[in-house]
Amino acid sequence: MVQYLETTAAKCDGNDEIEVTATFTSTVAPALPLQEHRLPLSNLDLILPPIDVGVFFCYAAAGDGDGAAAASTLKAALAKVLVTYYPLAGEVVTNAAGEPELLCSGRGVDFAEATADSVELRGVRLGLPDESVEKLVPKKKAGIMSVQVTKFNCGGAVVGCTFDHRVCDAYSFNMFLVAWGAAARGTSAPPAPSFNRSLLAPSSPSPSCTAGTLADRLFIPVSCVPPPPATAEPPTAVNRIYHVAAADVAALQASAGPGRTKLESFTAHLWRLYARAFPAHSCSMGVVVDGRARVSPDGAMKPYFGNVLTIPHGVIGAAQLRDMALADVAEDVHRWVAEAATGDHFEELVDWVQAQRPEPTVARAYLGVGDGEGAAVACVVSSGMRLPVGEVDFGWGVPAFASYHFPWPGGAGYVMPMPSARGGGDWVVYVHAAPELVRVMEEEPTVFRAPGI
Repeated sequence: MVQYLETTAAKCDGNDEIEVTATFTSTVAPALPLQEHRLPLSNLDLILPPIDVGVFFCYAAAGDGDGAAAASTLKAALAKVLVTYYPLAGEVVTNAAGEPELLCSGRGVDFAEATADSVELRGVRLGLPDESVEKLVPKKKAGIMSVQVTKFNCGGAVVGCTFDHRVCDAYSFNMFLVAWGAAARGTSAPPAPSFNRSLLAPSSPSPSCTAGTLADRLFIPVSCVPPPPATAEPPTAVNRIYHVAAADVAALQASAGPGRTKLESFTAHLWRLYARAFPAHSCSMGVVVDGRARVSPDGAMKPYFGNVLTIPHGVIGAAQLRDMALADVAEDVHRWVAEAATGDHFEELVDWVQAQRPEPTVARAYLGVGDGEGAAVACVVSSGMRLPVGEVDFGWGVPAFASYHFPWPGGAGYVMPMPSARGGGDWVVYVHAAPELVRVMEEEPTVFRAPGI
């Protein structure tokens, strides 16, 4: 256990700054010893690039004093839950084929304790995460996961986590968060996770050909990705967090026509905004689809811990998008989402990845290309509506605010709606996108508003 002092600053309301001082760091290992072993990543894990995802929770009150009691509660509960969620206490290593896999070593989770004495939690401008959240969500330096708890003078606290997306998706990490909260409160543990990779085993015998399948249209070997133009400038992006009222969500769904989900309606609206922001481009829009219920309609994959996702997408020219009614755009979104939301597609995707191994692959939706189209501005929407805000209670009550945080280095935009801690059907929407899109979003009189605690 090493003590250190490090201060960073981020702008807050008015002339204030939030100064975050990291006061102590440790590594939390599972409470019980673990026999070291290797756990292969599934074929659906292997389609994810080496990127980290952040999530944070704001609490109006979290213990007393300087935060030591809150940190102690979190660390004791974390040690308990890592016994069951032991992959999170390991590390990603390279196997003999050059592929990533899990070393379940019990190294533990890096845990930082910090204070923010210069401002009250309610004064933090969460809507501008580049100025605020960046200091409250840890940068993972080793292992699978890291944690930071930041205590404010007002008694509030922020618990931030970062995890390696190659190891699990948001659904899986949500299971862990619920278990961590239950351990902190001393209540009964939820059902244990499953790491049974046979649930996603490739077909035997393998298909003779996977070319031309939907999987082949949605994903591509990295070696086949065309290089960017020599004159291309590095992508720029900004991060925002918005509040979207339930009434605006309902209005979008009503305008999108009968049978359209809230996420499809929202995605269609966002796609049209891209057309306004980039009038001279084609626009590629993707949606992350969870496959658990599709692969196992009997619920066998409900406790599965890992990645079970695909990313269908569509490409339409900006001029055409601007002329389309919201209902027509939503119909297009529904068409390609429904095509991918089947058990057959997920089985086909597992087999497609098997045919490429050990070649790494990537989703075409992130590249801004697809189905023979040229370059396009790209965005991917991932639903965070399963974020269990009301269950991430460490004994201090439910969070006053929560959001994922994903400032990834890729050129595509990334948008994630999730339930607001306020309830009532309101959304919190995390946006990582080009400044041109953010400008258009903020020019709207409705839908996207600044959040608050």
